[in-house]
Amino acid sequence: MTALPGWPATLAEGPVGLRPHRIRDARAWSDVRLANEEWLARWEPTSMRPWADRHRVSDYYELYRSLRRGVRLGQIMPFVVTYEDAFVGQLTLGNIVRGAFCSAYAGYWVDSRVAGRGVIPTALAMAVDFAFAHAALHRIEVNIRPENTSSRRVVEKLGFRQEGFHPRYLHIDGGWRDHVGYALTVEDVAPAGLLARWRSARVS
Repeated sequence: MTALPGWPATLAEGPVGLRPHRIRDARAWSDVRLANEEWLARWEPTSMRPWADRHRVSDYYELYRSLRRGVRLGQIMPFVVTYEDAFVGQLTLGNIVRGAFCSAYAGYWVDSRVAGRGVIPTALAMAVDFAFAHAALHRIEVNIRPENTSSRRVVEKLGFRQEGFHPRYLHIDGGWRDHVGYALTVEDVAPAGLLARWRSARVS
């Protein structure tokens, strides 16, 4: 997926990178998703298809086309997360609303084999800074199941505010699941940005 005008070809902080999806990511995407069923399935939207049947190499091509459509319509900003240049996850700023709201929701997942190395906090900080500085967004929201302590630690480390509790918010893993809502606005991280805050937190 060619970066759109104003999008960087890649964002990087140490071994962690963000870049647009590529058609040739199909095999890596399939391999990582299949290897992480136990780690990821309980947090994923409900599907009638078995995990293996929806994470074949061929399934990536429809995902890729869907992401391209969303980018063209200005609805999403999807990124591949890399670690030492290897495909290890995805991060998407979705449900983008312009006008008076200028907001998006962030969603992400990462390969369990690199979990605990600061990959997703670093990636999310880079994505938020890009969204605020270059995509003219004002607010980023993240909604997380209360029991997903790993994902909640990501946003709490970065200083996202907990703003609400959403009962039966999304149909996840076979049922309507409660979510906790977090958010940041551009004023919360000005002037240095979220990545600078994360760097400081990691050395303190």
